[in-house]
Amino acid sequence: MVIEFLTFNVDISDRAEWLDHEEAHWSRFLEKQPGFVRKQMWEDADDPNIVHAVIWWKSIEAWHSIPKDELARVAAAMGDHERETTLSTFNVIRDC
Repeated sequence: MVIEFLTFNVDISDRAEWLDHEEAHWSRFLEKQPGFVRKQMWEDADDPNIVHAVIWWKSIEAWHSIPKDELARVAAAMGDHERETTLSTFNVIRDC
């Protein structure tokens, strides 16, 4: 299992609307992808303007098999709500 960990800067005054758009576009798209397990959105405990998307995939191959043009289409659908992101990747080595 692999974790896709995305970090976004979203002003807290825009967060509710941004989360609605993110869920309507990205979450609905990702949950249809082979190998998708689940997704959570986290607020940074030290800065409420930072939001993390934590996405579980069965494998890195499943995650990376999503066509780039489909990713671009979803990003475009976000419109003004699309945010730059920082990506980290983690491998699950033990599930306790």
